[in-house]
Amino acid sequence: MELTGKIALVTGSTSGIGRATAQALADRGAHVLVSGRDPERGAQVVQALRAAGHKADFLAADLHDADSARDLAQRAIAAAGRVDILVNNAGIGGFGPTEATTEAEFDAMYAINVKVPYFLVAALAPAMAERGGGAIVNVSTMVAAFGMPGMALYGSGKAAVNLLTKAWAAEFGPHGVRVNAVSPGPTRTEGTTAMGDGLDQLASQAPTGRVADANEIAQAVAYLVGDGASFVQGVVLPVDGGRVAV
Repeated sequence: MELTGKIALVTGSTSGIGRATAQALADRGAHVLVSGRDPERGAQVVQALRAAGHKADFLAADLHDADSARDLAQRAIAAAGRVDILVNNAGIGGFGPTEATTEAEFDAMYAINVKVPYFLVAALAPAMAERGGGAIVNVSTMVAAFGMPGMALYGSGKAAVNLLTKAWAAEFGPHGVRVNAVSPGPTRTEGTTAMGDGLDQLASQAPTGRVADANEIAQAVAYLVGDGASFVQGVVLPVDGGRVAV
């Protein structure tokens, strides 16, 4: 229960990796602020957490620009008094040839995958620094580290998140705020079901040779925000079944 007394905001936590992360942090004692677009799913997540004896609340948020990020940060503080842990998980994926990408698609992906985390950190990290402690984890992807056909847009946005992770560690680390990222490999979630056999084929290229469960990614996030990672700062932790090794 190392996170007892901590307030954790997890964006995009009504399904997939975000929901698993909310569960993992709650299991360690955190009061979790669940965030997402769907109030019905949010209520279900909160109900399940509370039924297990955990503290949880839902904050509806359609994150798509700086104002929506600032609004969520303000409501999180209003609901719980402060935010000690921020997990920037909300995001959208997608793949396809560069020449087929529209400007609207480009803007939408960069807005939620890069702009929203940027302004959430801008809204919450300074107060963490003033209190002398906090933890931020950004959820990235393995395709931010190497080139892959059809992944230029998604991979480049997450590569920006990887650099932001390091920059924020340098900026806020001296004030006690640890900033790290996880870099998942192929993971079975509601959002990746459309990939079908492609997900298994992608996973087969790594030494582990299988698709991850969302909880396996969540456990890495929980490690990074916990006391066991007290000397871990500015890293992008691969949780990709060993894909980084080949």
